[in-house]
Amino acid sequence: MNKLIAKNINVWYGDNHALQDVSMEIEPYQVTSLIGPSGCGKSTFLRLFNRMNDYIDNFKLDGEILINDVNIYGQGVNTEELRKKVGMVFQKPNPFPTSIYENVAFGLRIQGKKDKSEIDSIVESSLKKAVLWDEVKGNLKKSAFSLSGGQQQRLCIARTLAVEPEVILMDEPASALDPISTSKLENLIVELKKSYTIVIVTHNMQQAGRISDRTAFFYMGRLIEYDSTRTMFLKPANLQTQNYITGRFG
Repeated sequence: MNKLIAKNINVWYGDNHALQDVSMEIEPYQVTSLIGPSGCGKSTFLRLFNRMNDYIDNFKLDGEILINDVNIYGQGVNTEELRKKVGMVFQKPNPFPTSIYENVAFGLRIQGKKDKSEIDSIVESSLKKAVLWDEVKGNLKKSAFSLSGGQQQRLCIARTLAVEPEVILMDEPASALDPISTSKLENLIVELKKSYTIVIVTHNMQQAGRISDRTAFFYMGRLIEYDSTRTMFLKPANLQTQNYITGRFG
């Protein structure tokens, strides 16, 4: 797994210049947090890496996004294959209206896997990686909607892990969760970075400080500062960054 690289990125939604000349490199097997006030471009930036912005009307991109040295906006890129390698966990848990087991097996069936023992094995290992197996192993046929919000979010992570991604994008994954569920999710993210590259959008400064190796601060469509989380939180180079982190605005 190589770095994720953004080169001279500009994004427009119609006349709205949402990202302005953003360049950064995201290190593999680390957690990188994207912070900044609402509407600053951080979720737009996150969604560039699995081309989710393609679904938005009047989206236009200038610049390059490189994953494993391939420009994913170049000709001939298969977006379905891309999204297997770059999984996404959304703000609110979005389990499918089916059983816990079938939620995790869903992507495997789309890939054409039919061997029940293989699917069983991957479902179990994915739920274990998402630290959910012990809580659900006796109830795999129950509806995913029977789970708590925190469990549903970990189920969505297990569903993402089942198709063997290299990168996991998370858009405020804990914003709808209570403090105990948030703590479990944060512990899981720190564990997952041993095997995956993780990029997370968060409004929670304490969360960014707890779980991320590097942090990028966005403001009004621009990347203001990008550094190790420790450096940025203790000695930011930019006054705007300091004001945001200390709660003076945002």
